[in-house]
Amino acid sequence: MLLKNKKIVFLGDSITEGVGTTDPKNRYFEVIARKTGAICKGYGISGMRIAKNRTPSGPESFDMWFNYRVKDMDKDADVIVVFGGTNDYGHGDAPLGTIDDFTEDTFYGALNVLYKNLIETYPTSRIIVITPTHRLNENEICNERGIRNVANLSGYVNIIKEVAGKYSLPIIDFYGELGITPQIEEQRILYMPDGLHLSDKGNEKMADFFISKIESL
Repeated sequence: MLLKNKKIVFLGDSITEGVGTTDPKNRYFEVIARKTGAICKGYGISGMRIAKNRTPSGPESFDMWFNYRVKDMDKDADVIVVFGGTNDYGHGDAPLGTIDDFTEDTFYGALNVLYKNLIETYPTSRIIVITPTHRLNENEICNERGIRNVANLSGYVNIIKEVAGKYSLPIIDFYGELGITPQIEEQRILYMPDGLHLSDKGNEKMADFFISKIESL
């Protein structure tokens, strides 16, 4: 897929918002726009999760969920990119649910509702799913709020892939193929200094990987 003049919207969380960059122009989707000639717009809000939370988090943004944001996005987009899930692991309290769930307060269910809504809202657009990047402490079963996780981060990644496959949505696998893991100290310093949010160099690496993958679709 050639990206020049294509309108791409990116639905995401703090990484899409640009936390970790030194300037908004260094966000990965801005880099994609400069390198390809695409028209890119980010819908990223810090703390936002795919599934609805059961317990209020404190910051209002943390209790927004992805499907809630679809109504605010440009309806003439050629490509819609969904990039989330790390906050569901990190500070969400929604149960996993099952593949047949259609409720926004389970992880499976929220993905089903989100993907179905996107397909119906953008029937002629290309919808692409990005898996979460690696992060520090991604195998812990209890997060900072003391909520017992029901899966480590790779478990959430696998569910994202499973539900995307149900709707025949292509996946760009940042978790498995991006080549960034903060468990390697040298990579953490260069690409992900706080163990979660990506630096300017990390955003450029994401942009380059995204371009290489989407151009082969």
